[in-house]
Order: sequence, then structure tokens, then C-alpha cells
Amino acid sequence: MSTSRIYMDWNATAPLLAEARDACLSALDLVGNPSSVHGEGRTIRTLIENARRDVGALCGAKAASVIFTSGATEAANMVLTPDFRMGRTPLKIGRLYASAIEHPALREGGRFARENVSEIPVTTAGVVDLEALRALLDTHDRESGLPMVAVMLVNNETGIIQPISEIAAIVRTHGGILLVDAVQAAGRLPLSIEELGADFLIISSHKIGGPKGAGALVARGEIMMPAPLIRGGGQEKGHRSGTENAVAIAGFAAAARKAADNLDDRMASVAALRDRLEQDMQTSAPDVVIHGRDVSRVGNTIFFTLPGMKAETGQIAFDLEGVALSAGSACSSGKVGQSHVLTAMGYDPRQGALRISIGPATTEAEIERCAAVFAKVAARRRTTGQAA
Repeated sequence: MSTSRIYMDWNATAPLLAEARDACLSALDLVGNPSSVHGEGRTIRTLIENARRDVGALCGAKAASVIFTSGATEAANMVLTPDFRMGRTPLKIGRLYASAIEHPALREGGRFARENVSEIPVTTAGVVDLEALRALLDTHDRESGLPMVAVMLVNNETGIIQPISEIAAIVRTHGGILLVDAVQAAGRLPLSIEELGADFLIISSHKIGGPKGAGALVARGEIMMPAPLIRGGGQEKGHRSGTENAVAIAGFAAAARKAADNLDDRMASVAALRDRLEQDMQTSAPDVVIHGRDVSRVGNTIFFTLPGMKAETGQIAFDLEGVALSAGSACSSGKVGQSHVLTAMGYDPRQGALRISIGPATTEAEIERCAAVFAKVAARRRTTGQAA
């Protein structure tokens, strides 16, 4: 077992940025409740409002449209509800349409009854089937309320980028509401809620190098909003009660500022490393299947299958060699199970797949080391019939 480890699981959580850590430590020294009107409270309030501006800027949204939450899962459960308001007027959402490859936080349907959640199929390439979406919305019962469509911009397992602008056009034609899970896109793709045509975005602090325990629901405007999930003292303009976590929010804002800085050049460098690793993988194991390689993907992700190797066996093999990677999503209590994404794409999920995800701090030496470990694991599979 190697004593020198490398981290290749950025889609699960990104390493904490120094800037975010410093911002958290500075916020820890502040005293006061952001809802208090005295000087100490106003200082904390200023920190939070500045953070709201920075997170909004990352999404191309106004600061006033950012609602801080404890994370992306809470944000999803907040917005996934049949009960909305348009100003002071109740607005009913009749059915949720979520793609078959969504994160469990969205696939579970939030506050919608299970019978009011429909699945949008994807193609074998892992892209939302636009004609299927159009057919589903064509048959939507308008008397039940408006349709809501939930689609992720970047899939957390495959890294495949979904055609959100085209999806938005279909949703608009049918008078629906579009929720976009931008958790894996933030800091990796330019984000603009207006250009995407989304009504709501969800983002997470720890996916962009901020601390865990903070996220945001970002709205296109301030008029159409979901009924609160958490009620109480009326914080976040009544949308999410509970004293704001100023420490985590401060770190979130610092990460958001860093994520927006020099984005194109930074991700071009990441993509070059990813491509180099894929080439090395195919050289050492020509039968490796890299899912989504023929469609548009974010530049940091490799989702691959080695025929004859189970996902859990492969994950253990890499871990013993000092490489941290995932067997799909890491947001299911540490479970290594069959991938619902592979199933939706028409693959036999029993074959399993592993995910390598890298980031701006990944080095060439780490790519070389990962390639060497991959070659070792693949060769052992050929020798023994599995990775051990």
C-alpha cells in the first residue's frame, strides 16, 4: 500500500481553498447575530450581503436573488415544491419532470408527492432526450398547475453537459418552470442564469473549494418564489429561516470569487491534464470504456468502465495504491451501488464504472502517478480476472 496519496475525487468535494479557509477564520473572530441592529450585528450582516453579491456574480444573478442554505440538498428540497407564490398570489405547480440522471437530491422529488414526479429519459450518450421532454410536456395536465422541469447542467458522474438552453426553450413554450442543478458546473463553466434561461439554479460551496455546510438557491427574479421549507424567524427575506451560518457563507463567497477568476484558462489547463490521462489509460487498456467521450463534457471528469472489473473492487484497488477516486456519486452515505446514470444510458449497471475528477491544483506528476496505477490495476485484472 502506497504511503503517498493523490486526490482525484473533486466532484465529491473540492479541497478547501486557502482563501476560503482564511475567510472562515476571519469570520470566526466576529461577534454578533446578523439580525441584530447594533454595530456587531451590522458587521456580520455586511459580511453576508457582500457574500450574497459574490455568489450572485458567479451565477450572473443579482445579489437579491441569492438565498443561502445549508447546502445544495436543502436548496433542492426548498425549490422542489408544488406551492409557489407570484408576489402575494399563490401559484400551483402540478407536476415535476426530472431527468433520469439527476442527483438523488432532485430525483427524490422534494416536497412533490411521488405520483406527481415523472422521469425524463436520456439518450445512450447520456444527454436529455429533447423529443421525450417535449412529448411529456405536451401531455401535461394544465389544470393541475404549471409543469416544473429539473435538469442538471453537468452530470456529477459522467461530466456530460446538458443542452440547457434548448431545454429552456421547450419549457418556456409549455409555460413551465426550469430548475437547473449547477453544482458541478460552478467554477468549471461560465454561469449565467439569464443566458441559460433557467428560473432557478442550485450551487454548493464545497464543490468549488469552499467549506461544507453552505449552498444557495439562486432565482432569476424575486417575484416567483417557492413556499419556505424552513419557517421561523424570517431570515433570508422569509424564504429560509434560521440564523445564517456567517462562517461558512464567508468561505463560500471567497471560493465563489476564486471560481470566477480566470475561469477559461484555468479549466483549459485542467482539460489538458484530463485528456492526457485518458490517452494514457487507453494506451495501457485499449478496451477501457470512457463514458460520454463523444459528447460535450466538462473538462475535469473521466467516468470509465474496465470490462470484467466491478466498481467496488476497482475503487478498493486504486485506494490501496494511494489514489482516491469514486464509484459514481459520493452523496449516498458512502454506499457503492449500481449507477442509476449508467442504467438510464442503457448500460448494464452491474458492470460498474469509476470516476476520476480533477481540479486546478492537480499536477502533472499526479496525472502520471494515476496513469501508472491505472495500468497496474488494468494489468492485474487481465492476469487474475479482477482487480484485487
